[in-house]
Amino acid sequence: MPAYHQPFGVDPDVEVPVPAPGELWTVGAVILNRDGDAFAQKRSPHRNLFPDSWDIVGGHVEPGETLLEALAREVEEETGWRLSRVRRFLGATTWNGDDGAGLRHEADFLVEVEGDLDHPVLEWSKHSAYGWFGHDTLERLKENRAPGEFLIHDLVARALRDRPYGP
Repeated sequence: MPAYHQPFGVDPDVEVPVPAPGELWTVGAVILNRDGDAFAQKRSPHRNLFPDSWDIVGGHVEPGETLLEALAREVEEETGWRLSRVRRFLGATTWNGDDGAGLRHEADFLVEVEGDLDHPVLEWSKHSAYGWFGHDTLERLKENRAPGEFLIHDLVARALRDRPYGP
C-alpha cells in the first residue's frame, strides 16, 4: 500500500487513538468560524441514528482508513470544505446506536478548514439545516435528544471554552 501523504497539518501535541482490529470507529470535527462559533448540521428526520438532531461533521471510518483520513474525507463530503489543520484531540467516547450495529468508538477533534464558510455544500439527503453555534445558542444543540444525551452540546461547549487559538 502506498504511503499516505496528508494534505493537512496536525499540531504536534494532538493525540490520535489507534483503533484495535475489529473495532467500529467514527470521527467528529468541531469547526469554528472567524467569530469563534461552531458549525453543526441537523440530521434529517428519516435518519436511523439521532433523527432530527444537531450533529457535528463526521462519520464512520471506512476499512483501510486512518482516523485522520476519515476526518478529512467526512469534512469534504459533508460540507465541501477541506481540512487544513487538526488543532486538538477533544477526546474519545463509546456509544451504542439504536440501529443494531453495536458499540462504536468516536474520536473528536477541533479542526480548521479551508473554503467558503458562509456557504457549506451539505448532503441534503442526510441533513435538513445547518447553523453556527456560540455560547448563547448552545442549548439548541440539545433539541430532539434524550435526557442526558448531550454529547454534541458538551463537546461543542468544551471546544468553545478551551480552544487553543484565536478566531
